[in-house]
Amino acid sequence: MNTRLLMTLRVTVAAPQNIGAVPHGARRTAPLSGGSFEGPRLRGAVLPGGSADWLLLRVDGVLELDLRATLRTDDGALVSMRSFGLRHGPPEVIAAVARGEAVDPATYYFRTTPRFETAHPAYAFLNRLVAVASGDRRPEGPIYTIHVGQHTLEQRLCFANIPIAVRRR
Repeated sequence: MNTRLLMTLRVTVAAPQNIGAVPHGARRTAPLSGGSFEGPRLRGAVLPGGSADWLLLRVDGVLELDLRATLRTDDGALVSMRSFGLRHGPPEVIAAVARGEAVDPATYYFRTTPRFETAHPAYAFLNRLVAVASGDRRPEGPIYTIHVGQHTLEQRLCFANIPIAVRRR
C-alpha cells in the first residue's frame, strides 16, 4: 500500500497526572497544553483544555496510548482527533525516553491509528480516513507523522473529497 502524508502533529504535554495501579497496569493522564499541525491540505493548532493522552503502562512493558485532541485549523474549523497506539522497545531505550533524552525513533516502536471527525465541509474528507502515525517522543511532547493509505481508486477519491454519489456513477 502506498501512503501519503496527511500531517505532522507536534503536541506539548503538561505534567502527567498519575492515577496509579489499575487492574491492567499503571494509569496516568497527560494533558496537552497545545501544539501545532501542518500538512499539504491543513494546518493549525492543538487546543489545550480537554485534550489529553490517557496512558496505560502494561505489565509487559508496553505503553498503550489513547490520545484525544481538538484541532483548530488556520481557517477556524474544529476537528476532533482520537488515536490509539502502542509504544515499546528495549528497556534502556525506553528508560532514556522517560528521562527526557533525545532518542532515535528508529530504536523503539511507536505507532498510532488516528481517526478524525469534523462538521466543516472543507475538511469532511477527514471523516472518511483511517490513518497510521509513527511517533517520536521528545521532552516537550511527541511528534506524530501521520499518513493515509493511497491504494485503491476509492481511497484516492475519498482523500480528494469527491462525494460518494459521484464515485458510484
